[in-house]
Amino acid sequence: MTIIELRQYTLHPGRRDELFEREFVESQEELGARIVGTFRDVGDPDRFVWVRSFPDVATRRAALAGFYGGPVWREHGPAANATMVDFSDVLLLEPVGPGFPDAPRAAVGAGAPGPTRVLVVVRTGAGLAPAAADAERLLGVAPVVAATAPHPDDFPALPVRDEQAVVWFASYPGAAAVREARDRLAAEPGWRAGAASVQLLELEPTARSALR
Repeated sequence: MTIIELRQYTLHPGRRDELFEREFVESQEELGARIVGTFRDVGDPDRFVWVRSFPDVATRRAALAGFYGGPVWREHGPAANATMVDFSDVLLLEPVGPGFPDAPRAAVGAGAPGPTRVLVVVRTGAGLAPAAADAERLLGVAPVVAATAPHPDDFPALPVRDEQAVVWFASYPGAAAVREARDRLAAEPGWRAGAASVQLLELEPTARSALR
């Protein structure tokens, strides 16, 4: 089963740069990871959000060990770590239904960040989440749905959150469509019932993000 990581990093003010997309995309994918998307948080200039996936648990463990123990991280890891305040806000998920489709990625130095948006809805707690059809009705588009993976984190150097979560990933052509989706969610608050917390992230894809 595919393993998905939703990773939210808090960075020092003004420290978002292009190091990640220049050095850390192909170098991870060569080892078996897939960098699904890289994003700037529209609501928080110091949050960097990215989605990484692996075809299975064994590939994840091997890919992480190879990357974080390899030459690219040894060379650039200290500079990357210097930008970060916190990197522990991570959910380990697996898709419920279809996962992320394959999509092209711009070359280094090419591409543009906008105008598309991705809305990520993170619902935590043991309560049942709305069915996929209800999620599509509320969001206005068919989301990719993922839930907490039933596997322990076997790479403890990168901590993950120990809680149940259901996450919706929805892509939109622009900010206006995201506002409409957020208005629908606000107008029907019953979908939050049973959740311990709900987080909405409005994300702007970076220049090389495959998910847009």
